[in-house]
Amino acid sequence: MPFKRSISRSQGGLLLWIGLVVWSLWLAGLGRSPIINWAGLPILGQFWAAMFRPALDGEFVRVIGDATLTTLAFAVCGTALSLVMGLFGGVACSQVWWQVCWPGTAGQSLWIALRGTLVIPRAIHELIWGLLLLNVLGLDPLVGVLAIAIPFGAITAKVFSEILDETPTAPLQSLINSGVRPGIAFVYGHLPQALPNLISYGFYRFECSLRSAAVLGVIGAGGLGYQIFLSLKSLQYAQLWTGFYALILLNGLVDAWSGWLRRRMGFVSRMDLVGRQDEGEGEKGEKGKGGKGWFVRLSWGAIAAAFPLCLAYLDIDWSRWGRARSLLSELAAQVTPAQVLPEFSFSLVPMALQTVAMSVIAITLAGLGGVAFSFPAAQNFFLPGGILRSAGEGGRWGMGHLALLLARLLLLGARAIPAPILALVILYGMFPSILPGALALGIHNFGILGRLMAEVNENLPDGPVRALRSLGASSGGLVFYGILPANLARFLAYILYRWEVCLRETVIVGLVGAGGLGRLMMEQLSSFDYSGLAATLGVFIGLTMGVDCVSGWLRSAVR
Repeated sequence: MPFKRSISRSQGGLLLWIGLVVWSLWLAGLGRSPIINWAGLPILGQFWAAMFRPALDGEFVRVIGDATLTTLAFAVCGTALSLVMGLFGGVACSQVWWQVCWPGTAGQSLWIALRGTLVIPRAIHELIWGLLLLNVLGLDPLVGVLAIAIPFGAITAKVFSEILDETPTAPLQSLINSGVRPGIAFVYGHLPQALPNLISYGFYRFECSLRSAAVLGVIGAGGLGYQIFLSLKSLQYAQLWTGFYALILLNGLVDAWSGWLRRRMGFVSRMDLVGRQDEGEGEKGEKGKGGKGWFVRLSWGAIAAAFPLCLAYLDIDWSRWGRARSLLSELAAQVTPAQVLPEFSFSLVPMALQTVAMSVIAITLAGLGGVAFSFPAAQNFFLPGGILRSAGEGGRWGMGHLALLLARLLLLGARAIPAPILALVILYGMFPSILPGALALGIHNFGILGRLMAEVNENLPDGPVRALRSLGASSGGLVFYGILPANLARFLAYILYRWEVCLRETVIVGLVGAGGLGRLMMEQLSSFDYSGLAATLGVFIGLTMGVDCVSGWLRSAVR
C-alpha cells in the first residue's frame, strides 16, 4: 500500500505540472497572438555579429577591469555578511535547536514564527532591495552590498536550518544523555556533522552573489552589469561583448576555483536537496587531502583576507547611515495599514497569474535543457574511459573532449549573463509579453541547473552502470535504465528548488517590461508609490509562500 500511494502521488505531481505548463503557455498567448518581431531580427543579427569583434582598446579594457573588481568586491562582501546572518538565523530557525534547547509548545511556536519571518526578506528580490536602498542611501557601494546580504542572508538561513534538521541527531542525543548542556552538545555534537554541507552551500552562495552583483549593476550600483547595460542602451555591441566575456571569465574562474577547493576538501557537491546517498557514494574527489596542499592553505588565507580588502576597495561612505534615518521614517509613514490596505485590488490578480506562468515556463525550459546538457558537461561520460565510451576507446583528444568543452562553455555563458540583459536582447526579435521574460529566465537558469546536474552525474557511483555496460546495454539503455533512475530525484529537487528562485527572478525581467508583478513594482518604485509597492509585495510574498508549499509537496513526492 505505501508503494502504491507513492506512485499515485508521483503521478499526481506529474499531471499537476503538465497542467501548469499548458495553462502557462495559454496565458502567454502562444498560438493566440504574434510572437516573432520580424522587423527586429536585423538588430539581433548585429548583436550576434559583434560576438567575434569585441572592443579591446586599452581605455575600455581598463574600465572593464575596474568594473570586474567592483563586481567581485560586491559579491565577496555580500556573501560574507549573508553567511554570518545565515549561520545565526539557520541555527535559530532549525527545528532540532528548539527541540533540544526549548522543547514543548512554546519552542514550537517560536520556531514557526521565526521561519515565517524569513519569508519576507527572501521573497523580495535583491534588485528590489537595491532600488529601495538606493532611494534611502543614495548612490553608494553600501547599496550593492546590503542588497545582496539581506535576501541572501534569509535564503541562507532557510537552507542552513534545513541542513541542520536533516543531519543525524544520534551524537547530539548521546551527549545530552551523558549530561552535557543542550547548547554545548549542539555546538560540539551537531554542527561539526553539518559543517561540510554548510561550507559547500557557502561556496554555492558565493557563485550566486557574483551573478546578483552583475544584476545590480543594471540599476546603477556599478560593476560589470552597469557597463554592460550602458553598452546595450547605446547599441555598442562590441563593448557589450567585451563585458560579457569579462563576466564569463570571472564566473568561470570562480567556478573552477571553488570546485577544485571543494573536491580537495572532500565536498563533492555544492548542495544536496534530497539527503546523502549510501555511504561512500560519490566520494570520488580527493577527500582526506583537505588542508594538506599549499594551494588549499593559500585559498583559505585568501578567503580570510578577501572581506577586509574588498571592503576597503569599495570605499563605503558610512556617514550615509545618519542621513538615511529621516528618509526611512518618511518611507515608514507611507506603508501604514491605513494606506496599504486600500491598494489591494483584483487588478493585481492577472499580473500575479502572469508571474506564476512566467516562472513555470522558464523553469520547465531550464529543467529540460539542464538534464539534456548535464551528460556532455559531466567529465565521466564521454571522455576516454567514461561510462558511455565503449571498451577500448581512448585517445588524448576527441569528440568527447570537444563536447565537454562546448557544453561547459554554453552553460557558463548562460548563467553568467544577467537575465535582464538577456530579456532586452530577446525583445529585439519578439513582441513584448511574458514569453521574452520566460525565455531569458529559462536560459539563465538552464546554465545553473545544467552545471548542478552535471555535478550530480559526476558523483554517480559507476559500478552498477558499468555492470549494465558489461552485459551489453547500449548507451541509450544506460542513460534511461541506469543513470536517470539513480539521479532523477536529485534532478527534480534542483528543478523545484530553482522554481522558487525563478519566481523571485521574475522581478528582474520586469525591469525591462517583460510583464507580471515585476513590471508593476518597477513602475511603483519609479513613481515613489511605496504604499502601492507594499501591497504588490504582499501579493508577491503570498505567491512565494504558495510556490514554496507546492514545490515542497512535489519534492516530497519525488523522494
